[in-house]
Amino acid sequence: MREALSEWRPRIDEEIARLLPRTLSAGDVAEQFGSPRFEYDEAALTAALTEPVWDLLDRGGKRWRPVLFLLAAEGFGGDPESLLPYAAIPEILHTGTIIVDDVEDGATLRRGEPAVHRKYGTDVALNAGNALYFVPLKVLTDDPGGLPAETRLRAFDMLTHELNRTHLGQGTDIRWHNGERVDMTEAEYLEMCACKTGCLGRIAARLAAIVTEQDEAAEAHVADYAESLSIAFQIADDVLDVEHTLDGDGDFGKAFGNDIREGKRTLMVIHAVQAASEPAAARLREILTADEASDKDVLDAIDILQATDSVEYARERALELAADARSHLDAVAMRDEQADQLAAFTEYVVEREI
Repeated sequence: MREALSEWRPRIDEEIARLLPRTLSAGDVAEQFGSPRFEYDEAALTAALTEPVWDLLDRGGKRWRPVLFLLAAEGFGGDPESLLPYAAIPEILHTGTIIVDDVEDGATLRRGEPAVHRKYGTDVALNAGNALYFVPLKVLTDDPGGLPAETRLRAFDMLTHELNRTHLGQGTDIRWHNGERVDMTEAEYLEMCACKTGCLGRIAARLAAIVTEQDEAAEAHVADYAESLSIAFQIADDVLDVEHTLDGDGDFGKAFGNDIREGKRTLMVIHAVQAASEPAAARLREILTADEASDKDVLDAIDILQATDSVEYARERALELAADARSHLDAVAMRDEQADQLAAFTEYVVEREI
């Protein structure tokens, strides 16, 4: 899977650059947004939109959602070369969500450098992040795959539905870490992840099924594959935050104890609150709901997570979700090579170290 990610990433970035060039000319702006009635300020638009977006894209990111799209589309019999423009859609949407997410969370770092709002200002970050929810729709409008009108409508309907659901997940997450409650259920947590993280994976998988004109049953199975994969990815990401904090490893691209400082309710926290002694659970609640957490607070919280085996519990749940994802692949007719790669992907997202 690492080879597929490495192979496709430059091609995916080329497609993103077609939609959103690094430096906007008058022609670029007119092509994407329509001709001006008076006159665009291309320099201002470059500074406010494309510069911060490409700053973030150039820092890294795995591009796994567009690669998932390409593998699934090829597995369904599509030509990945001709469908490559559609692969930009989930990555641009993902980039928009993390820019806005960092503003809402008050994050300091993203991919090892200052978060976009810290570097360019909250106003620029919010405007750029929100713009990225709409930019990829131009792909469907331009119709590079020559799709039938009903197929394009099916894709628009899917994007509207899934993008709306991402805001359910983000809204739930914001409410949790802004409030005092830490006793949410595991099912509530998983649903939050299914919306916040899972919908972006579902977009990639469902879009692959739609543009290759699969039936609704196949679309539903690959959507469930991507959702379970995405939740496993999120849980594994939360585990990595703890492990890299303990290692003092700055390569992970987040600040020391980032999730705990943000008061993030993770599966590990939910399990620990239920499994810990009342004094330990009370201490964990205190840390997560504090306005600021010291380094000692972060380490105290991690001690509680480890003492309750909550880190290992979360890792096991991620493995179970990865297995569930593979079961949905087994339910669809797909070429063996791509099905095997997508199955291997479920192992990669849980076992990765960065």
